[in-house]
Amino acid sequence: MTDLDGIEILLVEDNPRDAELTLRALKEHNLANGIVHLEDGAQALDFLLKRGEYAQLGRENASAPKVVFLDLKLPKVGGLEVLRVLKGDEATRQIPVVMITSSSEDPDIRAAYQLGANSYIVKPVEFGAFVDVMNAAGYYWLLINEASE
Repeated sequence: MTDLDGIEILLVEDNPRDAELTLRALKEHNLANGIVHLEDGAQALDFLLKRGEYAQLGRENASAPKVVFLDLKLPKVGGLEVLRVLKGDEATRQIPVVMITSSSEDPDIRAAYQLGANSYIVKPVEFGAFVDVMNAAGYYWLLINEASE
């Protein structure tokens, strides 16, 4: 992970199977050229806030990802806390954050939107549906959505 310019998607997912399926869905539709996969919330915060192991990578002029696909239940720092920090920081506030999780619990959905989530997607259990949903999410956030500079 030495070339951090041109990152389009930051995928923060600790489940290896879900991460693999997401990457496969995005690659099948040529949407995964600039994707970085991290496995916990602490790594995500360090990466986006350019600190810790990511501080010395010369990212001062690197662009932020076009979208963050963020799992809700993560090790070290949970997804809602990552979202709270990102939306509370001037440097990362404008980055769209899509919660992608298996939780369809109303308190989780409400909390995510109150903290500034741009979208909330419940992961389908069935393989084909999962691939379709991730493809649609990638397509929307990378090709259809007009982002603020």
